[in-house]
Amino acid sequence: MNSVSPDAIRAETITITGHGGDEIEAYRASPISEPVAEGSRGGVVWIHHMPGYDRETKEFVRRLAVNGYHAVAPNLYSREAPGAAPDDAAATARAAGGVPDERLVGDVAGAIEHLRSLPGANGKFGVIGHCSGGRHAYLAACSLEFDAAVDCYGAFVVEDLPDGMPKAMQPILHLAPKLSCPLLGLFGIDDKFPAPPAVATLDAELTKLGKPHEFHSYEGAGHSFFSVDRPAYRPEAAVDGWRRIDEFFATHLKG
Repeated sequence: MNSVSPDAIRAETITITGHGGDEIEAYRASPISEPVAEGSRGGVVWIHHMPGYDRETKEFVRRLAVNGYHAVAPNLYSREAPGAAPDDAAATARAAGGVPDERLVGDVAGAIEHLRSLPGANGKFGVIGHCSGGRHAYLAACSLEFDAAVDCYGAFVVEDLPDGMPKAMQPILHLAPKLSCPLLGLFGIDDKFPAPPAVATLDAELTKLGKPHEFHSYEGAGHSFFSVDRPAYRPEAAVDGWRRIDEFFATHLKG
């Protein structure tokens, strides 16, 4: 009799219903186990970074599935560049001004509903993202009901945009009173967007409002320190960051 490895997963490209009823592409990964116990699976929405819905994003989604979650990453650029390579899609989306906040929230809401429909779903949901996805994770957690949110160096929550950035990414600190769940923030001290003063401002605002949150800033790390293919990768910060993500989601999302 063949047994299923505890880290076996199924990963595939799917279609979900996003903002305004639009059918958009998404990438989903789930553990393989039979039978699936009722209420055994938390769900996580992974929001991709500004470079797009790329290989790195899909690796992160698969990692969450290995840890026992249903995970899905909507392709936020499906409308601007359906079927395009990540770099081309990202360039097209940036030229169009970026992903509007209202549309982002609608697409994430669609991802939640998809996760809710999967076998063993326990009704607990998390959201996570890096870079622009970190900002979007905070936005989603302030706009929808979540059980846990992770902001990995999300820029432009606090600070104004420099020239050349997508016009859709305006500061959203004012949404803090609506934060619906605990927030884990992971940042680099050498980052410029968000720089330490912006992180401190968000920290202070959440503290003032009594919103549960936990922030960690890493010495010697800048932007994109989780990205193994980039010179900015910082192994010690990334390893510790993943440990904290795993513990945070286990606390808030397990069945």
